[in-house]
Amino acid sequence: MKKFALLLGVLSSTLVLAQEKIQWMSIEEAYELTLNEENPKKIFVDVYTDWCGWCKRMDKATFQNEEVAAYMNANYYNVKFDAEQKESIEMLGNTFEFIPQGSRGYHELAAALLNGKMSYPTVVFMNGKFEMLSPVPGYQEPEAFLKVAKYFGDNIYKETSWQDYSQQ
Repeated sequence: MKKFALLLGVLSSTLVLAQEKIQWMSIEEAYELTLNEENPKKIFVDVYTDWCGWCKRMDKATFQNEEVAAYMNANYYNVKFDAEQKESIEMLGNTFEFIPQGSRGYHELAAALLNGKMSYPTVVFMNGKFEMLSPVPGYQEPEAFLKVAKYFGDNIYKETSWQDYSQQ
């Protein structure tokens, strides 16, 4: 019986390790990669806060989905960005800083990425030159999220409107 329990433990550990997870990086790392590669991937930014319950739910339900993780890792540099982080960020010829406001505050880069609409979670899709394709506010289930990710990741947006694509 002990051998069976040990075998079961090893098998379940192996299955957990085999699950694909999104490879997250900092926005600075993604920026450096786009500057140094001949064919950079698009950039995906998950803008969140530590206190956001829907952000945590999207982390578990959507970003840990194997199909979502596999697609995102193959097609995007994936960035997790805390909209309330205190550290300054230098990129695109600018310095983005934390702005204290009330008991919290916000990061200038989050405000830029979200076009000033500070709503969480919001995900942002960018091309390989760090040019905005679209922010997408709100919680997304895996299937709905993957549809949006493929719209930008497979360049469907270049030939088909979102309205036409989303009705397919």
